[in-house]
Amino acid sequence: MRAHPGLTVVAAACLAVCASAAAAPLVAVQCGQLLDTQSGKLLGETTVLIDGKRITQLSAGKQAPAGATVIDLAGQTCLPGLIDSHTHLTGQTSPTAYSDQFRWNIADFAIRSTNYARVTLLAGFTTVRNLGDNANTSISLRNAINAGVVPGPRIFTAGKAVGSTGGHADDSDGYRADLMADYGPKDGIINGAADAWKAVRQHYKDGADLIKIMPSGGVLDESKSADNAQMTIEEIKAVVAAAHDYDMTVAAHAHGAEAIRRAVIGGVDSIEHGTYMSDEDMKLMKEHGTYYVPTIIAGKYVEGKAKVPGYFPPQVAVKAAAVGPLIQATAGRAYKAGVKIAFGTDAAVYPHGENAKEFGYMVEAGMPPLAAIQAATTHAAALLKQDKDLGSISAGKFADLVAVPGNPLSDIGLMTKVSFVMKEGVVYKQDSKPTPFVASLNEGVAPRDVDYGL
Repeated sequence: MRAHPGLTVVAAACLAVCASAAAAPLVAVQCGQLLDTQSGKLLGETTVLIDGKRITQLSAGKQAPAGATVIDLAGQTCLPGLIDSHTHLTGQTSPTAYSDQFRWNIADFAIRSTNYARVTLLAGFTTVRNLGDNANTSISLRNAINAGVVPGPRIFTAGKAVGSTGGHADDSDGYRADLMADYGPKDGIINGAADAWKAVRQHYKDGADLIKIMPSGGVLDESKSADNAQMTIEEIKAVVAAAHDYDMTVAAHAHGAEAIRRAVIGGVDSIEHGTYMSDEDMKLMKEHGTYYVPTIIAGKYVEGKAKVPGYFPPQVAVKAAAVGPLIQATAGRAYKAGVKIAFGTDAAVYPHGENAKEFGYMVEAGMPPLAAIQAATTHAAALLKQDKDLGSISAGKFADLVAVPGNPLSDIGLMTKVSFVMKEGVVYKQDSKPTPFVASLNEGVAPRDVDYGL
C-alpha cells in the first residue's frame, strides 16, 4: 500500500465533518400536503423526519419528535427537490455573448457561474445535469459546491461536449481563418472511433460525470445547419461503449431526425431537444428505452430573440426562428407516443432561475401536471441513475425538499413560486426568502474521490 500525504488532511477533515453531522439535531418538516411522486398521489398533512443529510421517516399528520427542530410548512405542498436534466451553468444568454468570448477570461465566466448556480438552487432545482461548457469550468463549479464553498445545486457535469470538426461542439465555427482551431480529442472534437475513445477517456481524466455528444447541427453555433447529421453511427457507438466502460451515461444533442436515429441506434441514454423527431424515431426510442429531454423553454426564448435585431448573428437568427416554434409540438407528440420524458430546459439559452417555466410549457404541450412534475423528479433521477438517492421524498434518500404555496396539480404555475428549498438537510430558502449561506472551512477536502491503489 502506498502512503499519501494528503490522506491525513482528508481524514482529519472527514472526522470534523462526520462529528458535525453526528451532532446535528433531527429536523421535522411538517408539510401541509406532500406529493408522492412514486405513487402519483397527493398526501395530506405529512411530517418528514430528517437526520443529517437524509430522510429517515415519513409520518402522517403533524409530528414533533423530542429534540427535533420543527419547520412548519402549513398550507404548502412539499415535493422532492427538482432536477433539471439540461443546463449550462457557466454561461448565459446576452446580446453581447458572441463578442464576450473574446473579451472575458475563463475566470470571468467562472465567477458568474456561482451566481447562476445560486439562483438555480433558489428556484427549487437541487440537482442538475450540466451538458457542456468550453473549459471544464462546470467541473470546478461542481467541486466548489460539493466542498460547501458556494451554494448551488448538486451537479452532474459532462464538461466539454463531444462532436466533430466544424460541428455544433466546435466553438471556432464562424471565426476568421487565423482564429479557427484544429481541435482534437483532448478538446472534445473527434473524427473517427479511435478519437471517440480517447475523448471519453480524457473526459474521465478531467473528472466529468457523463458525456454529451453533438450528432446534429445546432441553433446557436455560427454554422448554417441546425439539423444535419454530424457524427457517424460508428463514432456514436464508440463514444457510448467507452462511456459505459467508465459507468458514464451519454446525452445526445440532436435536432434532425437522422441524427436522432443514429444516436438511438448507437445506444445513447437521452435525446436532447429532438426538434424534427419522426414517428420512426419515437418508435426506436421506446424500443431502446431512450429518454427524451425536450427543452421547450429554450425554443420559446430563441424564437422571441430571433425577432430582436442584432441579438443573434444573422445565420443564428434564421435557425432560431425555424427551430424555436417546433419543439413544444414535438414534446406533445412524444408524450402521446409513450416516449419516456425527463425534464430539462437548456438553461443559459434563457436566463438562469426561470427553469420552472418549463412545467407550464409541458402542460400546454399535452402533459398532465403530475407527468410534468414526475419528469423533473422520478424520471430525471432514473435518467441520472441516481434514483436510489433522488427523485422522491422517501426514507433513505437525500433530504432534498421544496415547497410551493398551494396545489401544483391544480395550478402548475405554482412551480414558479417555490417558497422553500432544502438540499441535503440544509435550508437555502424559507418563507420565499433566501437564508444566509455560510461557506465551509473544509476547502482542503479532495474535490472528488481518488483511488490511490495498493
